[in-house]
Amino acid sequence: MAVYSVFEPPARDRAAAEHAEGFAFVRDGFSWGAAVFGPLWMLRHRLWLGLALYVAVAVALMVAARYLPAPHNALGVVVFALAVLLGLEGPSLRRQKLRRRGWRDLGIVVGDDLEAAERRFFDTWVARQREQRAARPAPRASPPVGRGPPSGPEVIGLFPDPGSNR
Repeated sequence: MAVYSVFEPPARDRAAAEHAEGFAFVRDGFSWGAAVFGPLWMLRHRLWLGLALYVAVAVALMVAARYLPAPHNALGVVVFALAVLLGLEGPSLRRQKLRRRGWRDLGIVVGDDLEAAERRFFDTWVARQREQRAARPAPRASPPVGRGPPSGPEVIGLFPDPGSNR
């Protein structure tokens, strides 16, 4: 079973079906695509800040490997560790990007695959939308036209007039 975080895009003037197609399902857990194809994966998901940081770290590692006395396989181990770190944190980077862009986190859903998770989420989401429409209070009737504010001073608490001892 896979766990997905569900994000709703910012509201725009669209039909409900078009709005629902814009939902993002971000899978929790290790991302093999991010680990194996790090920079390309970040480009695909438009993680520009993460890509810039990745390139800066990669360049710094190459410069350090060139000028620091280190074993020949040290750079490979560090690059492998960087790929594993990106695989672990890639989905978190996507979630943070969506939150910064104003997407609303609707919670999590569990499913065997993405299609099953989407079906399960939208079944409950549609039912919840119907309940909310049915539970909306009816518009209140306006007060009668002939009545105005009370004619005498209003009594609040125990003392009707300020300074009065009655």
